[in-house]
Amino acid sequence: MQYTIRNMTETYAIEVLCWKYERPYNFYNQVLTSHAIMELTGNKYYVVFDRYDVLIGFFCVGASAKVPAGYPHGAYQEACVDVGLGMKPAFTGKGLGFSFFSAILDFVAENYEGIDIRLTVATFNKRAIRLYEKAGFVEQTKFQSERAEFSTMIKRIV
Repeated sequence: MQYTIRNMTETYAIEVLCWKYERPYNFYNQVLTSHAIMELTGNKYYVVFDRYDVLIGFFCVGASAKVPAGYPHGAYQEACVDVGLGMKPAFTGKGLGFSFFSAILDFVAENYEGIDIRLTVATFNKRAIRLYEKAGFVEQTKFQSERAEFSTMIKRIV
C-alpha cells in the first residue's frame, strides 16, 4: 500500500489525541490538553495517510519516543534514532501494520541514514512486538515504569 507522510499540525494532533483504543490497548489513550497538542506539534511528530488521503496513524522520532523510566536502566545509552508510533484504532488488527510500519521505517532510514533504529514497547503488547520482530527488531532492555513494563528493541542498520 502507498502512504504519504506529513508533518503533524494542530488539526491532526487534536484528531490523534481523541483516538480511543479498546482494552488492553486503552493504555495508549491520551487526553486532549493544550500541553498534549504542544507536544505533538512542537516536536518531530508526523502523520501517515493512506492512498485515499485517510489519516491512519502517526509517529515520532527522537526524545519523544523514549519512556523516561528507561533512562536509569540504561535503556537509551546506545546511539540510535528512537521511533514511537500509533495507528488509528479503526485500522488496528486489520493486517495493515506491516505496510504502515515499513513506510515509517523507510522514512526514518532516508532521514537518519546509517543509524540503528530503536523503539520502546509495552511488553503486554504482543501484537506490536510480533510486528517489530517481523521487521527485524531484537529486544535489548526491559524496564519497569509506574504504569507498565517496557522493552526496548533495536534494528541494526548494516
